[in-house]
Amino acid sequence: MTLSDVAKAAGVSLSTASRAINGSKDRTVNAKLRERVLAAAAELRYAPNAAAQAIARGRSATLSLIVHDITDPYFSSIATGVSRAARAAGSTVILGIAEHEEHQIMSLVEAARSHRSQGLVIVGGLRADDALLSALQSSIDDYRRSTGSGVAIVGQAVLDVAAIAPANREGSAALARALVAKGYRTYAILTGPSDHLTARDRAEGFTEGLASSGEIVARVEGAFTRDGGYAAMAELLASGVRPDVVFAVNDVMAVGALAAAREAGVSVPGDVRVAGFDDIPTLRDIVPSLTTVRVPLERIGEYAVALALGETSLDESSTQEYEVVLRDSTT
Repeated sequence: MTLSDVAKAAGVSLSTASRAINGSKDRTVNAKLRERVLAAAAELRYAPNAAAQAIARGRSATLSLIVHDITDPYFSSIATGVSRAARAAGSTVILGIAEHEEHQIMSLVEAARSHRSQGLVIVGGLRADDALLSALQSSIDDYRRSTGSGVAIVGQAVLDVAAIAPANREGSAALARALVAKGYRTYAILTGPSDHLTARDRAEGFTEGLASSGEIVARVEGAFTRDGGYAAMAELLASGVRPDVVFAVNDVMAVGALAAAREAGVSVPGDVRVAGFDDIPTLRDIVPSLTTVRVPLERIGEYAVALALGETSLDESSTQEYEVVLRDSTT
């Protein structure tokens, strides 16, 4: 069935049928006439053309979501919140995976512009690279000008975009204070990449939380991934350094660190203690249970959608919740 068939069955012009089904930026159809057209479309089992709707409305009923790595439970948890909120708003999520590459983020922003999505959410820490940040800002500006749609970033406020920053520094500092209160004095940090802004915030916050009550005896850089945590912990253990506690700047790095310790015959928490950050859902299956900082990942995703769709304004305090969760890995 075509739109012409629907128009004929409803006894209206083709343009009226199009406006009733696809919408229009400039003209509307009265409610009674629209009901007649929709009833005819339902009877004929007519499926609207999404591309035609996007052209008619100036944007599509989609929301673009860009994440670094959907296999990382941090990103998948936020994506769950995004999907839930988008569904409630009548939008379909189009997912793009950047694989921790800012250049890939720019390509995916361009794809969102070509899809004319009604909102764009970017999730993940950015790198401290002025040239890349400037190029990404230009891509986002082009998207907003072309579509008239909103953008939200889950990460640092380093661009002219509404940014939802989890309590990275505050949570890490609170974790450090809680570990000091348990009597631990020497620490190593698996820092993540030195130019990764989220990793940097968490490492610096943890250091600040120790103040003069704890000593950093090692810092080991690694990728912001499970394998990065594994490699960084293996390097630390090979050096012979045995701190009281190893803090990995995210949970997936901490999971890799636990695996490296196990393979090296180092007991956790007997020989060394390990802590992470995020409280990703998969931690419930990790032994020993991992000490971490819980942040409201799914709610952050929901809030990002509301920002991107213009349903709320930025309230920096609304996503700053965190909770230090002490578990078996630091007992």
